[in-house]
Amino acid sequence: MTLPSEKLITLNDRGARIATTFGSVTSGGANMVLIKKLTASSSATLSFVDGASSVVLDNTYKEYMFTFKDIHPSHGSAVDFTFQASADTGSSYGVTSTSTWFTAYHLENSSDAAIEYNGASDNAQSTNFEILCDNLGNLDDACAGGFLHLFNPSSTTFVKHFMSTTQYMGNDPNSLNPRKGGYFNTTSAIDAIQFKMATGNIATGDICLYGIL
Repeated sequence: MTLPSEKLITLNDRGARIATTFGSVTSGGANMVLIKKLTASSSATLSFVDGASSVVLDNTYKEYMFTFKDIHPSHGSAVDFTFQASADTGSSYGVTSTSTWFTAYHLENSSDAAIEYNGASDNAQSTNFEILCDNLGNLDDACAGGFLHLFNPSSTTFVKHFMSTTQYMGNDPNSLNPRKGGYFNTTSAIDAIQFKMATGNIATGDICLYGIL
């Protein structure tokens, strides 16, 4: 059975075939190209600004995807893993955004589990950093993984939509699987993205940026 092209793109976006590939990935009409990889080492921020010959977010692609692997905080207690955008090539990060967030969670001891909306983890016309992982645990084996899609950031006509899915070990400890969606409310081109912990550094982890044709 042949799946519609939209489904094929979704399957590729979820990264089933990119774990050992650092070039182009092509299957069923979807093409993902690795643009840049950043590895944290007690890093205050990881910023995607410059590529090999130009800015990493330009009109080459109309969709970009960031993937996260083993993101671990250095802070002594649970902390939020966040991101924000720049419209001035990384000189500042604080583009006004509006977003929504809901999450599924399950405690390790099975004492509680639910799916819920979390209004404390979204933005409403705010320049605050957007939360990708709320209350990421700081135990030695705690980490986060996931992906973030950014749509047509170089447009000077429309707002810039984004959506993310992350999976991580929370502080309780528990398994958390949130979904976030929103938009940067600007018609200026978005040309850089920065990731950081709300408090402390990113101790370890990889973030990769792909362009999607």
